[in-house]
Amino acid sequence: MNLKAKWLAALLTTGAICGTIAAAPKSALLQIQVASAANTYNYVEAMQKSLFFYQVQQSGPLADWNEVSWRADCMMNDYVTGGWFDAGDHIKFALTNAYSSAMLAWGVLEYEQGLKDAGLLDMYRKNLQFSLDFLVGCDLGDEVVYQIGEIGFDHKWWGSAEVYMRKYELMQGETERPYYTTKDSNVTGEMAAALAAGYLVFKDSDPALAKTYLEHAENCFKIADTTRDHKNTPASDDMYPSSHFYDELFWAANWMYKATGEQKYLDLCESDYIPNLGKEDQSTEMKYTWGMCWDDVQQGGTLLYALNTGDATWKEQFRKHLEYWTTGYGGKQINHTPDGLAWLTNWGSLRHATTTAFMAYVAADELFSGTADADKYTQFADTQMNYCFGDNDSKFSYVIGMGDTYPKAWHHRTSSGVWDDQWTMLGEEKEYAHVLYGALVGGPGQSGTFNDKVNSYENTEVAIDYNAGYTAALCAMIQKYGGEQLTNFPPEETPKWDEFFIEAAVNQSSESYTEVKVLATNHSAWPARLIKNLSYRYYFDISEILAAGLTVDDITVRIGYDEYSTTQISKPIQYDGNVYYVEITYPDGTVICPSGQSEHQAELQFRISVPDASKCWDATNDYSFEGLGKSGNECVKTERITMYDSGKLIYGVEPDGTTPDDNPAVTTTSEEDVLLGDVDCNGKVNVQDYVLLKQFMVKKAEITAKGGVNADMNQDRALTVSDCVLLARKLLS
Repeated sequence: MNLKAKWLAALLTTGAICGTIAAAPKSALLQIQVASAANTYNYVEAMQKSLFFYQVQQSGPLADWNEVSWRADCMMNDYVTGGWFDAGDHIKFALTNAYSSAMLAWGVLEYEQGLKDAGLLDMYRKNLQFSLDFLVGCDLGDEVVYQIGEIGFDHKWWGSAEVYMRKYELMQGETERPYYTTKDSNVTGEMAAALAAGYLVFKDSDPALAKTYLEHAENCFKIADTTRDHKNTPASDDMYPSSHFYDELFWAANWMYKATGEQKYLDLCESDYIPNLGKEDQSTEMKYTWGMCWDDVQQGGTLLYALNTGDATWKEQFRKHLEYWTTGYGGKQINHTPDGLAWLTNWGSLRHATTTAFMAYVAADELFSGTADADKYTQFADTQMNYCFGDNDSKFSYVIGMGDTYPKAWHHRTSSGVWDDQWTMLGEEKEYAHVLYGALVGGPGQSGTFNDKVNSYENTEVAIDYNAGYTAALCAMIQKYGGEQLTNFPPEETPKWDEFFIEAAVNQSSESYTEVKVLATNHSAWPARLIKNLSYRYYFDISEILAAGLTVDDITVRIGYDEYSTTQISKPIQYDGNVYYVEITYPDGTVICPSGQSEHQAELQFRISVPDASKCWDATNDYSFEGLGKSGNECVKTERITMYDSGKLIYGVEPDGTTPDDNPAVTTTSEEDVLLGDVDCNGKVNVQDYVLLKQFMVKKAEITAKGGVNADMNQDRALTVSDCVLLARKLLS
């Protein structure tokens, strides 16, 4: 039974509701069915998942409360760190961060009690603050940063945020992304609106933070009002070309009035901004068609102005907008899909419908409360939101991770886990690494059809502004209709494939040598990551060599082909008895990176040999030789060549059966309990600790978990030869 069915079952087993429906006349029955429909989904769950989506979008150092197990810090040297990535890419725009923040702030300002009752108010505020703090950083005093990242590079490469800068350095030769500044009113006005709304959200819970937001809101508004232009953001023109700016000034001034109570902001609206607002085509009538979005905030400003002034003229002006979106006004009406979605445009059709739904809730509750219009607008908002969850002919949820059937090929790089920059078959032949819970996709076309393809951008794109009005509307739905938190959300993901592995084949083998071709691979996605100290080991048995009267010193090891030219190979190292290994080490393991076809895998060919005359080499008893491909063109995956991160086993099975799960991992403990070097935990650091650690490293002794913490001299949470060296130095000093 799917989520909707479960909620319906709960409703239908309630005797009072069933009895009322049975006794009601036809007109009343329709009203009851519409009202009940608003309760058929778990809106608190939807909110949890939408906030999860915003956490996925975090750039820079992740917040300590971030719940996404498969994300990690990234873009740490951006000119302004933090903020949300815009969409399925990795560009950061002040404009869309600000628009999205303003809408989220509006949602909590209108419907805070619902979030509080659902236990989500704190998490909601934290997500909002993450973006607002970025906007503060973008305010440079006399101008603002409007974009970080270069669209050309960003849109020609597909990979995870965590390895973005590695690829950027390879392709662009730069270690920092470019940033761009402006004074334009569309950007600075939107920033002022968001920061003023943020002030209102935090003024009681965190007055100092709120004060900071208001100071920056005032500065951004001053820049916006002084500049009065919108054509000086060339870096973003391909994605976010601005159509006008007086709507942003109107929108921002209304938020500034709400934050400060200063009449000058409403006076500016009346004298300067309203005369320059958009008009209906071929008309002097104030615009009421189109929809609220990042480029056109006139309708949001109209609603706020009606609320701020109480002016009946502006109340009527906003009613025109909602009439256009419902039953029509002035001979104009929104288009609809055959199954009931109010459809404005092929780009983000659901974004427009859900944003209008939020404003319909606000207008119904504040402008038209107690009227038939309020009922109509609330029902409109309910149906548009529920359309997203499955109230459509396809019974299809357009919110990823909600319900039983939802998009499988959403357009989002990091959640895909793609390691080779090949992405066009995602959702069909390629499996996504992660579920992008809570993301609202663009939506269906006007015919109601939805092309579930990753490169069908109009349908499957996700974006922070797509989720903004939708999330604000969820605030209203939670307060009106309730819901319950999922106690097991988000689920902890486990890797769907080997993140690191070895493939190998025998190039040649004879009575005096074995030559092996090895491919070392990084397909990490939980999270995608670089391994600085990367190595692997090839194991072999020297019994036949010893029997022939030779020693391990008669064995020669050398590299043939090396893709990166700097790879190092050790002399034979004893593992146990007559079993030895050679260790292949990458001085900079980050060269193997899940960022493209030429980086995700590294090839190396090496030979282990004895003097030709001895003819005593027998590879068939070698642990790592077993099961290898028979030629260099037939490399096969093998767990008998083991892979390490700073000495910690991350792939394969050692000859004694040790696996990555068995590998000793240093556990955390409180700082006051740690005595670095006290391996035997007797309260002293002496040579016995060094001997014990050395024996442990060659599997000749055991140490306790606390001993492992004390032995971790460099505190990297792995026990390696480096810890032995550091302990020796400590004793010598």
